[in-house]
Amino acid sequence: MKILPLALAQFIASYAATNMNVAISTIADDLGTTISGVQTTITLFTLVMAALMVPGSKLTDIWGRRRCFVVGLGIYGTGALLAALAPGIGLLTVGYALLEGVGSAMMIPPIYILVTALTTDKAQRARGFGMVSGAGGLGAAAGPLLGGLVTSAFSWRASFLLQVVVVAVIILLARKLPAPERHHKKFDLLGAVLSGAGMALVVLGVLRTTWPIVVAGAVVIGLFAWHIRKTPEPLCEPKLFRDRTSNLGLGTQLVQWLVLQGTFFVLSVHLQQVEGLSAIETGLALLPATIGLLVTSALAGRLARKHPQNRLIRWGFLITIAGTLFVPDGLFLIGAGIGIMLTASVNVVQSRWPDTDQADVSGVSRAVSNLGSSLGVAMVGSVVDHRAALVLLILFSVLGFGLAVFIRNDGARQAE
Repeated sequence: MKILPLALAQFIASYAATNMNVAISTIADDLGTTISGVQTTITLFTLVMAALMVPGSKLTDIWGRRRCFVVGLGIYGTGALLAALAPGIGLLTVGYALLEGVGSAMMIPPIYILVTALTTDKAQRARGFGMVSGAGGLGAAAGPLLGGLVTSAFSWRASFLLQVVVVAVIILLARKLPAPERHHKKFDLLGAVLSGAGMALVVLGVLRTTWPIVVAGAVVIGLFAWHIRKTPEPLCEPKLFRDRTSNLGLGTQLVQWLVLQGTFFVLSVHLQQVEGLSAIETGLALLPATIGLLVTSALAGRLARKHPQNRLIRWGFLITIAGTLFVPDGLFLIGAGIGIMLTASVNVVQSRWPDTDQADVSGVSRAVSNLGSSLGVAMVGSVVDHRAALVLLILFSVLGFGLAVFIRNDGARQAE
């Protein structure tokens, strides 16, 4: 039960990233905007999370885990309420993309650190990570169906009001979470600016298909890497990027979320704009993927005990590739494949580092996952034909499998 508020928080943040997909046409018509405008708002939501996730993890160390978690929930809930009341795309972007994104960046890093604090051995910790990661995958997968049901039965605004209610429940449950001592550390403001600006430029360059902006983003990320090696109290420790297994695990996380969000987005737009399906019909059309992810997420703990993490990640990518080749008939396989490897990748990364580094590695891990989500929506949104977009997602899945091939069996061993 102690893990429940943490799993719920991860569920609602992931749900928010996909539930709008099935309501894109409805939102665009209601607010007098375009599909591209709604796509930009969705992309900005995950981008804000990615850009601020590492700074959010550092605030966890400075403010304390429970305090950062609850403050983030409060900001998130405020953003959801503003989005529900938005008369136009401007306030929707402020509430959904900005405030919900900032709130998520503050509440998600403590989730994974608190799982570590609440569990006493590796087996329990793996189950805790499995619950939280499974909740995240479930939220992302259930977003289209629940979003479609709520939008069709009430309106897209009711989906945001539902998030407000869930956040209020999580805040009440969070009172029982441990509140360990704070650490009096300096906040690396320049590092936060460089990391956030670099990721923002890369994603916005992809979204607008403007490659000079992408290159500029890569240069800024390079400056961030140089900065954290030179400053005495960096935003995150440079050693986190020197471990081969951890880096490969982070790469698979990025690809997994890119493929998951990209698939849901491109199919949602196609089903609504080309096939003429309603929000609930779109959600039901994507239901096989939701079921596949549900089934394998429920089995994640058992699979992790029976099979090496690297093997699960490889299986997951192969199954996902097979499913994407046969869309729409392969939607179940896409969900099942992603569900198999989500928890395994998190276990590989988090378990490489001792408790003292969990704040930093949690922030980096979540930043990479949300960067993948942003790139997924940005990339497939820039491809006109949905079949071409699916081919692009297959190529990324092949890349993810290639990364997983080089992850050693000792992925759960803590790095020195």
